[in-house]
Amino acid sequence: MRTAIGLVVLFLAAAGYAQQSSSVWDGVYTQEQADRGKLLYAKECASCHGATLGGSGQVPPLTGADFKGDWNGQTADDLFEKMQTSMPADRPGQLSREQNADILAFLLSSNAFPAGTKELPTEASALQKIRFEATRPK
Repeated sequence: MRTAIGLVVLFLAAAGYAQQSSSVWDGVYTQEQADRGKLLYAKECASCHGATLGGSGQVPPLTGADFKGDWNGQTADDLFEKMQTSMPADRPGQLSREQNADILAFLLSSNAFPAGTKELPTEASALQKIRFEATRPK
């Protein structure tokens, strides 16, 4: 009897985790957030990454197949923390978590990931549950 109860609890926990986990294809930011991020990107990021997010030389692109491939299989938190700790390159860590979430929402929008009804969170624990998937899961 104990084993059966343990299996049921394990199954329910796994099901709950699966429901809490999402992907960048699930509408994890709002369009309003991406719009704020676009303004911040122009002010804080475009001088290095370019107005069209294409990068140049040593500066990587923030849109397209290379960008998606670089982050494929990681979490939104991996990308967010990279932004938080190393960007802007001349002033790392100067932007707030809210500003970086807005910029990340803009990057997701620019890479044709759909908007949703809830803003992209700023907490690492929530961002860790969002998988970055280069292509839409089937």
